[in-house]
Amino acid sequence: MSQMKHIDNTPSTPGKFKIEKSPYNRLRLQFSLAKIIFWSLVFVGLIFVFFYRSPSSSSHVSSDLFRRSLRTSSYGGPAWEKKIKASTKPRSSNGICVLVTGAAGFVGTHVSAALKRRGDGVLGLDNFNDYYDPSLKRARQELLERSGVYIVEADINDATLLKKLFEIVAFTHVMHLAAQAGVRYAMENPSSYVHSNIAGLVNMLEVCKSVNPQPSIVWASSSSVYGLNTKVPFSEWDRTDQPASLYAATKKAGEEIAHTYNHIYGLSITGLRFFTVYGPWGRPDMAYFFFTRDILKGKSIPIFEAANHGTVARDFTYIDDIVKGCLGALDTAKKSTGSGGKKKGPAQLRVFNLGNTSPVPVSDLVSILEKLLKVKAKRLIMKLPRNGDVQFTHANISLAQKEFGYKPTTDLQTGLKKFVRWYLSYYGNGKKSAQ
Repeated sequence: MSQMKHIDNTPSTPGKFKIEKSPYNRLRLQFSLAKIIFWSLVFVGLIFVFFYRSPSSSSHVSSDLFRRSLRTSSYGGPAWEKKIKASTKPRSSNGICVLVTGAAGFVGTHVSAALKRRGDGVLGLDNFNDYYDPSLKRARQELLERSGVYIVEADINDATLLKKLFEIVAFTHVMHLAAQAGVRYAMENPSSYVHSNIAGLVNMLEVCKSVNPQPSIVWASSSSVYGLNTKVPFSEWDRTDQPASLYAATKKAGEEIAHTYNHIYGLSITGLRFFTVYGPWGRPDMAYFFFTRDILKGKSIPIFEAANHGTVARDFTYIDDIVKGCLGALDTAKKSTGSGGKKKGPAQLRVFNLGNTSPVPVSDLVSILEKLLKVKAKRLIMKLPRNGDVQFTHANISLAQKEFGYKPTTDLQTGLKKFVRWYLSYYGNGKKSAQ
């Protein structure tokens, strides 16, 4: 983003001055006026060239705002509203009506499909950004639309659009999965994390607290909030004030923001701390995904190890188990207690770990992929970088188990087998580009 510097030549402590009584004063004044007029004309000319002759960031912003406006052909009108109403109409008598943000994302696609299958009303929302290959998101969109889930293309920071959606449909629940993911990318583009994970969450909660009736909200936090915590397994009662990455910090901030909106406005809010989710239709920036791609292409893959050759391990959780946890959280979420932005009583506030409880060394993950792909990996052992990655994750899931019967059933061998089958089908043995 371009930055503009404001230059003020006025002295910080201006003193008194006297006008010199000289025969040259009038001539100097005329010369000064001529200089001022000349440079003013030059300045106006530059403004004209900059704004009217060359593409500028402001023109991109205005076109983007116009593209996202409800007045464009993409939004508004009877046909658009008809699609939304059809998508959000529950098929079952006790079905709920859910707005799923980040619906074209990995978890969002699976959750939306599962909700639709069981007879709930579902509307998706996604901005289809290019953090990773947008064509994969479009393929997920097609998958959902075939099952009757309509996705509105928009940003969660678009308050006008969100309010419009709530005017059309009285959502009972919001499944807020939209976020900027990835630990390492935060070092390249930190502002995108603030925009999505903090500003976007606040905007969503602002709209939700103002509507009547208020929906119950379930949202995606992350296991990364445990940061530098060394106590294992990670419990919801453990410290989460030592984030190891900006991504983790934004998710921790989200949990504090959720507490605030619950306390002030009576919103029922449940946070879910996901532990390394994997499976078909996954994210290309995840290790299991790009390991598969690079093994097939004969490229070296980085295997990180901690200090003193310490093992790096993750609590890999299969997508179907995560979906069960998401639906369980939605089904046990109590109603919000506010109305029109005013709290009428205490509201439910929860946070749960959703993991597999069985950490696996990353080197073992690679060994499983080698067997499934029938290709030997070119391993490149490297030190764990100081970019926010932590040495291990391990979930204590007893709270989710007690609250809604959460119980993961898919081990890594079984889950990766399903992923590899999908990957080879979608990308064709690595011949199709997987970005």
